[in-house]
Amino acid sequence: MNTTETPFESWGIIKNTKRPVVIAGPCSAETEEQVLTTARGLKEQGIEIFRAGIWKPRTRPNSFEGVGSEGLTWLKRVKAETGLLTSTEVANFKHVYEALRAGVDILWIGARTSANPFAMQEIADALQGVDVPVLIKNPVNPDVELWVGAVERIMGAGIKRVGVIHRGFSSFEKTRFRNVPQWQMAIEFRRRMPGLPMICDPSHISGCTELLQEVSQKALDLNYDGLIIESHCNPKEAWSDAKQQLTPEDLGKLLKSLVLRNVELDQAQKETLDDLRLKIDKFDEDLLKILGERMKVAEAIGQYKKEHNITILQPSRWDEIISRIVEKGAKHNLSEEFISTVFKAIHQESINKQTVIMNNN
Repeated sequence: MNTTETPFESWGIIKNTKRPVVIAGPCSAETEEQVLTTARGLKEQGIEIFRAGIWKPRTRPNSFEGVGSEGLTWLKRVKAETGLLTSTEVANFKHVYEALRAGVDILWIGARTSANPFAMQEIADALQGVDVPVLIKNPVNPDVELWVGAVERIMGAGIKRVGVIHRGFSSFEKTRFRNVPQWQMAIEFRRRMPGLPMICDPSHISGCTELLQEVSQKALDLNYDGLIIESHCNPKEAWSDAKQQLTPEDLGKLLKSLVLRNVELDQAQKETLDDLRLKIDKFDEDLLKILGERMKVAEAIGQYKKEHNITILQPSRWDEIISRIVEKGAKHNLSEEFISTVFKAIHQESINKQTVIMNNN
């Protein structure tokens, strides 16, 4: 089992910085009793950081939008009675000032806010001269540049203890996830900004408790530093996101079920993986060559369509391709989701090339 320290070690406030660092608590602070009961239960499970939404951004009005500043006094009681660190979401400068005044230990910025550069700059300005850890969720839309920009704004305010939360991305397509993980987006972010602690939010990716273990294990397999999971003393009665919250006891069981993989490799393991990766590199080269040849044919099709005044998109042809290719992919043990994603990208690139040809006078 891997027991390496995470980047959280440098934060200086978390006692156990071994993977995975776990942040847990209710989606929303509802009542003082609910907050304290949940916190006590989480303390028994060895959780060190308590989370609760005080202000809740909601898509539609007249939904429960959080108890507001009153809930900050409950977080104070949590810290005083249990010793847990406290964390909450901030979405504007007023939230920042009130949370800091209440002694909240860790702030996080939600997906709706990180997607808005104006809001991010407002929060960054409010944090000038403050020494507080800040976690930044990925924007709702899959845009790595936007995520990087949000982090850069907070760092630009002089905040040294910065981390990120991967909570998945909104999609118009119906999937089994509430928010599609798109793990490759988080991997790309880590490539762009290495060294920052990265936490997975399996609650918002899953949208239900049934997928929490799967998503949490996947995150650990990808060497994430921690998890932020919603936990409620009575999930069935939760005022928001009831389907994705676990009791503290069930959270404890989930955490015990997770497996930590080795990060450091011995020489034999490294040599074996190097050999296999060389094979992968060769396959990648072959794929690129084949894709290049395919695009030449797509360009020839584009030229023919232009000469005969035919529209670029032929819906029936695309439906035929995707149905056929998904069926063939299954024979090679390739999932429908993977095949669909890959060939939609290939199809879009073909359309892009044909569009250039069609509009080139």
